[in-house]
Amino acid sequence: MAVVLLAEAVFIAALNWFLGIVVDRQDMSLAGLDPSTMATSSKIGGVVFGLYFALCALVAVVVAIRDRAPAGFGRVVLISAAVVHGLLGAFAWGLVGWTAFLFMVVVLGLIVLLLMTYDRDGGVQRGTSGGGAGVGGEPAAAGVPGAAAAPGAAAVPAPRTAPGEPRDGDGDPQDSAPAQLVIRPVPTTP
Repeated sequence: MAVVLLAEAVFIAALNWFLGIVVDRQDMSLAGLDPSTMATSSKIGGVVFGLYFALCALVAVVVAIRDRAPAGFGRVVLISAAVVHGLLGAFAWGLVGWTAFLFMVVVLGLIVLLLMTYDRDGGVQRGTSGGGAGVGGEPAAAGVPGAAAAPGAAAVPAPRTAPGEPRDGDGDPQDSAPAQLVIRPVPTTP
C-alpha cells in the first residue's frame, strides 16, 4: 500500500513538473496568463500533490508498524486520499481511459481496505473462534438445559424480571413527536 502511494507521489510530481516544462518551452498562454506563472504553478502543484501522497504513504507505514487503526490526523489524511482517488478515477475515465480509472479504483480500494481492516481496539480484525455461551459459540445453545458450556465460559445471568412481568420497551410504542403534528410540503410553483 505504502509502496503504491509512494510510486504515485513520484509519478504525479514528475508529470506535473514535465507539464510545467512543456508550457514554459512552448510559450503557451491560457486566457492571457503569463506562461512562466503557469509553468511555476504546475511545478508547485506537482510538488504539493507529491508530498501529499508521500504523507499518505508515511501514514500507511505507521499503521503497518503500529498494527493499529489510523486515528486523528492520519485517518483524516487517508480518508481525504480516498476521496481524491475517487474523484480522480471519475475524471480519468472520461479524460484518459479505463486503465487509468482501473488504477485509481485499485488504489482507492487499498486505502479503504487499510481504513476498514483495523478495529478501534487495535490490531487486525480476526474471525471469532467459537466457544461462546453454548457449544461452538451458538447463541441458541446458551439457554438449552443439558448443553455443554465451553470451558472457561461465564455463566448466563438469570433474568431480572419474573416471567409475565412487563419489561422496558413492552407496551405501546412511544413516539417523541405527537401524532397530530403533520407538516405538508409547500408548493414551489404557482
